[in-house]
Amino acid sequence: MKVIITGGVAGGASAAARLRRLDEQAEIIVFERSGYISYANCGLPYYIGGVIEDPEELTLQTPESFFARFRVHMKVRHEVTAIHPERKSVSVKNLDTGEEYEESYDKLLLSPGAKPTQPRLPGVEQERLFTLRTVEDTFRIKEYINQNHPQTAVLAGGGFIGLELAENLRALGMDVTIVQRPKQLMNPFDPDMAAFIHSEMRRHGVKLALGHTVEGFETKDNGVDVLLKDEPPLHADMVVLAIGVTPDTALAKDAGLELGLKGSIVVNDRMETSVPDIYAVGDAVQVKHYVTGQNTLLSLAGPANRQGRIAADNICGKDSRYPGSQGSSVIKVFDLTAATTGINETNARKAGLDVDKVILSPMSHAGYYPGGMLMTMKVIFEKSTCRLLGAQIIGYEGVDKRIDVLAAAIHAGLTATRLKDLDLAYAPPYSSAKDPVNMAGFMIENIANGLLKQFHLEQLSSLPTDGSITLLDVRTTQEYAGGHVEGFCNIPVDELRERLTEVDPHKPVYVICQSGLRSYIACRILTGHGYDAYNFAGGFRFYETVIHDRRLTEAATACGMDQT
Repeated sequence: MKVIITGGVAGGASAAARLRRLDEQAEIIVFERSGYISYANCGLPYYIGGVIEDPEELTLQTPESFFARFRVHMKVRHEVTAIHPERKSVSVKNLDTGEEYEESYDKLLLSPGAKPTQPRLPGVEQERLFTLRTVEDTFRIKEYINQNHPQTAVLAGGGFIGLELAENLRALGMDVTIVQRPKQLMNPFDPDMAAFIHSEMRRHGVKLALGHTVEGFETKDNGVDVLLKDEPPLHADMVVLAIGVTPDTALAKDAGLELGLKGSIVVNDRMETSVPDIYAVGDAVQVKHYVTGQNTLLSLAGPANRQGRIAADNICGKDSRYPGSQGSSVIKVFDLTAATTGINETNARKAGLDVDKVILSPMSHAGYYPGGMLMTMKVIFEKSTCRLLGAQIIGYEGVDKRIDVLAAAIHAGLTATRLKDLDLAYAPPYSSAKDPVNMAGFMIENIANGLLKQFHLEQLSSLPTDGSITLLDVRTTQEYAGGHVEGFCNIPVDELRERLTEVDPHKPVYVICQSGLRSYIACRILTGHGYDAYNFAGGFRFYETVIHDRRLTEAATACGMDQT
């Protein structure tokens, strides 16, 4: 059996290695148009910033090491220019010599990945304008920085690459601005959770120009002007386009393969395309979302590697199936860690799901053990069934392990109430006896059983102001004096039982505290005395962060520059 693979990074390299482990006699040839294989896309910004010092650390394998171990022919700087399904061959061009030839196959695996989205804007060909996707892109940016010592940079786009690059350019001492049309960074997160990311970026001096449309680029004063719609331009010594990626599927289209979202390759759960004996994996393919079942695109290394393995299994006669992509991801944002899995509240509502959420601020480990730090968790579930839909966590330590527990719970089909039953490891330096994941489960069970009624940030502005309800802040008098939501009166929770006469029993009571814990206790006290009580999800800490971010973003939209 002869197998041709186009693309030698995550999906292609994983498939090649798996093929060899399953079939020692197969002839396996990988064509990779760049000069590198099996490299870590996610590590590229950290080489630019100097965190990764040795460029060889960016590549997990070389063509020589891959051949030595797997006897797979890795042909770098070779581009597949056409697919001929009718005669089961591909046209190949050696990019170094210009030689062109055809190579036959029994099975063909496409792993072309995705390319940086290139907007059709005036001046996009500027020499000081870069994209970051390949090792060569990385070296080009690094060389430009070393030779020209730029002091300012504008990054167009606030996704994974944009944020990681911003951090690394700041580490080099550069003044960095992120500009984009959406009013939030990191779309996998809901706007309220993205507020914590915005705060951290601003805290480290990154300017955010959110809600602005880039209309073009002009060379000016030995730099680049980023032209904005209805706003003055942003000037910088260099610009990096990081507005997203587009499936690189021109070959598949020309060969007549069925295409889906944004021109991606349609595959079944065996990673088979619409043409016999042609498989496809990675960023170029359309997949099913594991939670919603809807078609989606997810450019992540983990799914690409698993898809490569599944395709290899099926090429070798096995029956492996890809269950769908869940979108689990994590990113370092300066000192913060931000992670997500499943779907966020925004997309859940777009999918027509009737959702609810809990927001909590647990410590990363036992409070009595030194060094514990707060994290913010948002867990999304379906109201009627308590089906666990997704989660977002932002904090300083312990974020990654909690998101992985929640990702496993979603994959296993656990209901959100079952989170309370998970038997998770505990020692004071690492967790609490009631782990944050368990706490989320307790809260959701209380909602399901009617013990907890909530109100949310988006409901605050619509609460009646005619005196028909009571607004109660149960923090200490000192906390209340340091800042509170307008209209809320203050009775500390530990004084509440003795001061119940100050609360009208005939009115619903809406209660807030710093994190949501004391206000929940207050709600139980009130409910036990016959009151109709509602707890504010997330607490004043959550409210303050989100409202402050909204004000800064609105001000930046109005004046064209971030107010840090």
